[in-house]
Amino acid sequence: MSDAAHTLERPAGAVPPAIELRGISKAFGPVQANKDIHIRVEKGTIHGIIGENGAGKSTLMSILYGFYKADSGEILINGQPTEIPDSQAAIRAGIGMVFQHFKLVQNFTVLENVILGAEAGWLLKPSVSRARGLLKQLATDFGLNVDPDALIEKLSVGHQQRVEILKALYREADILILDEPTGVLTPAEADHLFRILRGLKEQGKTIVLITHKLREIMEVTDNVSVMRRGEMVDTVRTSETSPPHLAELMVGRKVLLRVEKHPAKPGPVVLDVKGLRVVDDMGVERLRGIDLQVRAGEILGIAGVAGNGQSELLEALAGLTPGEGAATLSGQPLDVTGKSSDGYTRRMSGVSHVPEDRQRRGLIMNFHAWENVALGYHHDPAYNRGAFWMDNPAILRMTEDYMKAFDVRPPNPALTAESFSGGNQQKLVLAREIERGPELLLVGQPTRGVDIGAIEFIHQRLIELRDAGKAVLLVSVELDEILSLSDRIAVMFDGRIMGERLPEQTDEAELGLLMAGVTEKGAA
Repeated sequence: MSDAAHTLERPAGAVPPAIELRGISKAFGPVQANKDIHIRVEKGTIHGIIGENGAGKSTLMSILYGFYKADSGEILINGQPTEIPDSQAAIRAGIGMVFQHFKLVQNFTVLENVILGAEAGWLLKPSVSRARGLLKQLATDFGLNVDPDALIEKLSVGHQQRVEILKALYREADILILDEPTGVLTPAEADHLFRILRGLKEQGKTIVLITHKLREIMEVTDNVSVMRRGEMVDTVRTSETSPPHLAELMVGRKVLLRVEKHPAKPGPVVLDVKGLRVVDDMGVERLRGIDLQVRAGEILGIAGVAGNGQSELLEALAGLTPGEGAATLSGQPLDVTGKSSDGYTRRMSGVSHVPEDRQRRGLIMNFHAWENVALGYHHDPAYNRGAFWMDNPAILRMTEDYMKAFDVRPPNPALTAESFSGGNQQKLVLAREIERGPELLLVGQPTRGVDIGAIEFIHQRLIELRDAGKAVLLVSVELDEILSLSDRIAVMFDGRIMGERLPEQTDEAELGLLMAGVTEKGAA
């Protein structure tokens, strides 16, 4: 494909682009992450970069930010050839980057994180004074309101992301790269982020937005570049394209943007929960007497704004968080107190768990893929050669099968979990838990940080599990996902279930009110 197919036409004499990458290539061993990439990003625009997980988006931006060095190619910033051997050179060139997984010191304050690495000499007092004044100005200019003296660990995810943006702006970045910025945000937080990005654009900043969410691309970008398997497929004006067209460019085939499923045929009750309560280490009651049932052959979706007890519900049922109350699995007692249960017994009884945070709860990042596939199932006789020996060849074969079934890229069981993109990490966890055909699947945020093609695939697998007569308890902050996948929807607010609805008899507006604690009887 010619360079012209990759870039937008520019009039003669136009202002040079903020970013121009020419012929960028990068390989990691046999894996070609980027191949002859050409892209231009115009000044003062929001430019989206989309593609499947493993398409090379993050690698390309990491080259621009100096984390990686390209094997070949040229970088131009504001029309000038620029060498970027490291992140300090990128910062000097006016580039800032907000990563999908934040780079913040949790027990430092906002102010300390902002000035960290950018101190003006040995004396901290001038840096602190300057930073405090600048943060106040940035809050006024861009709506980036954060308490400068707050500890990072006490802030919501959305506020932590604002701190990352503040760090970049404090270092006088004119170009801001955001890698999957809404992957950990609620819909309301994502909307606020977009308002911030529009404000930055109006102030002349250039934004590069890496995302897999087509709605976000259509809502906030001016232009969009599509990558597939390490190559640049096309660059188009957002106003001249559509979600189906972009999805087809990303995947190389037509993609269903809706879930196709037959009506559920619910069977006997698999999970029965009564009066489940959870109190955290700080003495805060996170679950306030939850009653729910999930039947064989159905998906019960739990909707709600993050932080209203959904995480504690999944973890209590998975045996990770102690609670009070009663639960049964197919009529047999299921311990929710944490006193007598262990993960292996629960898994062998037919309960699988896909945690909301794949990196902290689902994987050990420096373990190989094949070792992660065995996690939680390592006592299974299929993986053992006796009391003390693991059958590693059997685990490797199983991992290869899982990778093939879930299209994990690259399909190499010997790679560590941290070597995979976030979406491929998610597919590895899902494969481990779904392929065993559990009686009950507890799944949290199944498509967080996952591209459009993989979302379609994951949704299909969840529906197949349901149609095989299994019970699925689904937690997601994506309302469209809840509405399209669920057979019944329960809405949580402040540790309680506010109501239950059938998807065909409700909409986002009604669910949004319930998520805010508002019922027909008034506010909770």
